[in-house]
Amino acid sequence: MNAVALCPAIRLDPNDNVVIARALIPEGTQVAGENVTTQQTIPSGHKLSSRAIGKGEPVFKGRAVIGYASESLVAGTWLHTHNLMVEGRAQAPLAQTPIAEPMAPLPTSQRATFQGIVRADGQVGTRNYIGVLVVGNCGASAARQAADWFDADELAAYPNVDGVVPLIHEIGCGMELTGEPMELLRRTISGFIRHPNIAAAVVVALGCERNNLGVFLEKEGLVVGEKLKTVTIQEAGGIRNTVELAKQYIRDMLPAVDAVCRQTVSAEHLLVAMQSSTQDGFCGITANPVLGRVADLVVLNGGTVVVSETPEWLWMQQRIRDRSATPEVWTKIANRLGWWREHGRGRDTEMSGRLNGALQEAGLSTPLEKAIDSFTKTGTTPLRDAYEYAHAIKAKGLVFMDTPDADAISVTGQVAGGANLVLMSTGTGTSFGSLPIPTLKLASNLRTFERISSDIDMHCGALLSGEDCVDGLAKIVFACLLEVASGLRTKGEANGVDANEYIPWSIGVVA
Repeated sequence: MNAVALCPAIRLDPNDNVVIARALIPEGTQVAGENVTTQQTIPSGHKLSSRAIGKGEPVFKGRAVIGYASESLVAGTWLHTHNLMVEGRAQAPLAQTPIAEPMAPLPTSQRATFQGIVRADGQVGTRNYIGVLVVGNCGASAARQAADWFDADELAAYPNVDGVVPLIHEIGCGMELTGEPMELLRRTISGFIRHPNIAAAVVVALGCERNNLGVFLEKEGLVVGEKLKTVTIQEAGGIRNTVELAKQYIRDMLPAVDAVCRQTVSAEHLLVAMQSSTQDGFCGITANPVLGRVADLVVLNGGTVVVSETPEWLWMQQRIRDRSATPEVWTKIANRLGWWREHGRGRDTEMSGRLNGALQEAGLSTPLEKAIDSFTKTGTTPLRDAYEYAHAIKAKGLVFMDTPDADAISVTGQVAGGANLVLMSTGTGTSFGSLPIPTLKLASNLRTFERISSDIDMHCGALLSGEDCVDGLAKIVFACLLEVASGLRTKGEANGVDANEYIPWSIGVVA
């Protein structure tokens, strides 16, 4: 008999008062090992009470409180949004977890390696692109036309060039001339220009943007030269002339960009952005724990992992304080949490205590549960530093960057900070990708992987069936991550879905 038939529900901790359905459990089913009978049909990935729970009692999953019963529940009750509340709290008791201990990296001779692209400044890339960027949205059409000209046929003579990518956005005009929004936009654009996966770049401007081209270059310390060119539409004589001039700059750059050779480098040069997308009830027990263990392996090998999605962190401040390596790190994070608390006050978001319908249908009941499940991808090591959006990441180990929860905006900030790989978990499926760095996607279950296997790279179905363990699967994912860093194309790259996921965070006044 298979494991699912013997154990239809998953228990995470002996003291929990809920268990999770591995697959749909019909009403009236005697749940093996729990001595309860289901009072309703329990959808796959959803929770049922394993004992009677009184009104107002905390509900424990994995030793952590994920909410409070809004009514008295008998054993075997389907436990979801209709009978579970968070009482509007942004602070709820969580399980006591050990204070994170620093992890001593492996000696250099014992660290994993990959085939990276070493740049002149010592940075290491995982891809080799030419970027066509804009300071404002007015240059977007010209930038896209110039980049799109260089298709596979045009690049056939340059096998070491991964592509010419348009990095365009919708802001840069109609905004404040100075202040945080403009500074954020400028450091995001310059972070991509300086990124080790961008070998050379052309920046396109209309000429009258609020994000003035000359001021941008000066403020960001960027110097025009062989690897950085600019084109201004108003000076070039219109779109057509601009496109042709940008194309010529790119043609001139191609031989030098192609003249790279991958070489063996230490995994200490990995800077992995961790992300969760379209979560379900299984992510917190399969995909995210695997990502967490991979995060530990990256740190063990001397590399860096950056975690973000700040709004989720509002629900678990004590746990984050405990994970912070120093009081200074916690203060940096707390300041950003305070900003988000005020920013989201009274707004219809997860911060108000309500999940969207898709997440509810997938098995998540409260934003607190989603946050706890997501936090497992951070692994076990201390948070060594904290950064505001799109700032260059300098520290080694596990670090935090303040970003919104939205995938594309969050990853854009992480890439601007220097991330050279994305590792993403998904519950119900995502087609996300992010040029100029590859995104390796990991589904929480086999069903999702089979439904959208053309977009998702790996899955954690073996954990639900008992055929593998977190550590075993994490080693496989880490090995695949090294292959991707060495040039192996992900599903997203093969499908060409990455080009539209460059979205700098727009937080300012629009005028």
